[in-house]
Amino acid sequence: MAKRDFYEVLGVSRGASTDEIKKAYRKKAKELHPDRNADNPQAEAQFKEANEAYEVLKDADKKAAYDRFGHAAFEGGMGGGGARPGGHPGHGDFASAFSDVFDDLFGDFMGGRGGPGGRQRATRGADLRYNMRITLEEAFSGLQKTINVPSSVQCDACDGTGAESGSEPTTCPTCSGMGKVRAQQGFFTVERTCPTCGGLGQIVQNPCKICHGQGRVHKDRSLSVNIPAGVETGTRIRLAGEGEAGMRGGPAGDLFIFIEVEKHDLFEREGNDLFCRVPVSMTAAALGGDIEVPTIDGGRSRVKIPAGSQSGRQMRLRGKGMPALRGGPAGDMFIELAVETPVNLTARQKELLKEFEELSEENNPQSSSFFSSVKSFWDAMKG
Repeated sequence: MAKRDFYEVLGVSRGASTDEIKKAYRKKAKELHPDRNADNPQAEAQFKEANEAYEVLKDADKKAAYDRFGHAAFEGGMGGGGARPGGHPGHGDFASAFSDVFDDLFGDFMGGRGGPGGRQRATRGADLRYNMRITLEEAFSGLQKTINVPSSVQCDACDGTGAESGSEPTTCPTCSGMGKVRAQQGFFTVERTCPTCGGLGQIVQNPCKICHGQGRVHKDRSLSVNIPAGVETGTRIRLAGEGEAGMRGGPAGDLFIFIEVEKHDLFEREGNDLFCRVPVSMTAAALGGDIEVPTIDGGRSRVKIPAGSQSGRQMRLRGKGMPALRGGPAGDMFIELAVETPVNLTARQKELLKEFEELSEENNPQSSSFFSSVKSFWDAMKG
């Protein structure tokens, strides 16, 4: 199958500048990366095709050879303009090509590009985690709580630079401020942390006496945290910039608060709904009546028990559950009846129950149905 024109692959014209070619490749790399196209079986091949095109067109000599001879410049030894003998332009410097676009795509995330002399290697501070336990009532109403967080903060003595007052960090001569050094090993370019500056890109000749060149010091901080109503176990609250201070003036990390809601003596929670198991006497379940049940807001609601209610019967109180965390209607509260069998009966109570039993042959439909099914089962087994 004939190869497509490299300019067509990247979607640029033959007169495109180096920056235009690089920008087009970055866009293609984002669109076609296999990790983002699991449902597209052609993505990997197209991604490799874009890499091959960029590897040729980004290099002035290779581009000139390609403009003159086309693909033949790299296949028949006709003035390949720097292609490896016996190699392929899409293979020899693949790591170099991908490293270029990786730097562009993720450079800002890793600290951003600096001015002349390489990248500004101020390092972002670490994210912190704080586990907070609250009651179900607090989760219902929300709360504001002050917490103490052991952390690292920017050193005031050196304003986070790590250098003694009156001096400044200097660019690392080994990595030219990149924080990393590269070495070619066969087809691959291996990137390692710079051994001279430890990946910071800078060297502090006169370190600050307070922070010892780190640009930050350890300190406990008090933070006022607002916990919204409706949180549940596993809810994560992010406080941007409240994590550890960055190295050498880098941005601070984030603080993540993980919520754990304690178990309640009366209520069980499922999502935004609450369940309350209420014991009722045998006579109340049989005759029916009204009972008062607690609600999570500290109030009470009157619930009517229908005559003849059985254990496990549920009744719904709409809107009496937990509030929705991100808006919307509140959950419901379900009352589940637990019919209680009387214990420690007196002789008179036993006598009355026996008399009641003799008069209640027609009052136990579930029992009659069950034992009728049992008898049919036994008769079928005998047959």
